[in-house]
Amino acid sequence: MLQMQSQSAPAVRHSGPSSLAYNLSGIAVLVLLLAVGAAYLIDSLSQTSRIPAPALDDGDPVSQTISGRELSIPTSWFRYGEQIRDGFTSQIDLRIPYAPEGAEAPASVDITLLPRSRVRASASLLDRVYLHQFADETLGGVPGLVGKPMLAGNGYAGESVWYDALSPAPFVAKCEQPLAPDAAAQCVRTVYLPSGIAAVYTFDAALLQSWRHFDPEMQRWLGAIGAW
Repeated sequence: MLQMQSQSAPAVRHSGPSSLAYNLSGIAVLVLLLAVGAAYLIDSLSQTSRIPAPALDDGDPVSQTISGRELSIPTSWFRYGEQIRDGFTSQIDLRIPYAPEGAEAPASVDITLLPRSRVRASASLLDRVYLHQFADETLGGVPGLVGKPMLAGNGYAGESVWYDALSPAPFVAKCEQPLAPDAAAQCVRTVYLPSGIAAVYTFDAALLQSWRHFDPEMQRWLGAIGAW
């Protein structure tokens, strides 16, 4: 008996017009979502760029008390939004612009206000700590300041101290080279203010060139809020 062998042909899926239209619709929706997201990002960036820099005559002040001293601080000066509230506090973080004479654009100086008991002034650290950690070589490039690299073997790799060797109350700042190759070196200077508050300044190392005007400029800003 002859047995009929049936060959089953493989099923072939044809993409009809409806399938093509569905795919095109999905792509169109994705492109639309990306366009909307890009528009929101551009708008957000443009709004950020339109935020005015802090100014000495800013209003909308917040009243905060630190180390027994009541300060009146414009909200635009605060570095962190969560600190914008009235009352007692143990730390205030501000960011202000500083435009030395001849500068193309103002730089930012971060200021942290603290009780004196929490920090040591840079001038005090110069005699008690830094002088014992200096390497032999001397750095140049900042007129009026002596630059000394710190000993790398003591955990100070990439750090240097710049100070005015002629003043009994010297300008002193410790600077650190950045980790990223395209970033700027940052410096830290801690001072005790006449009000009894300590101020920690963090700023771009390029501002060392105008170090003689640095403290008077900080006095203008901090005096305006009652911190000096």
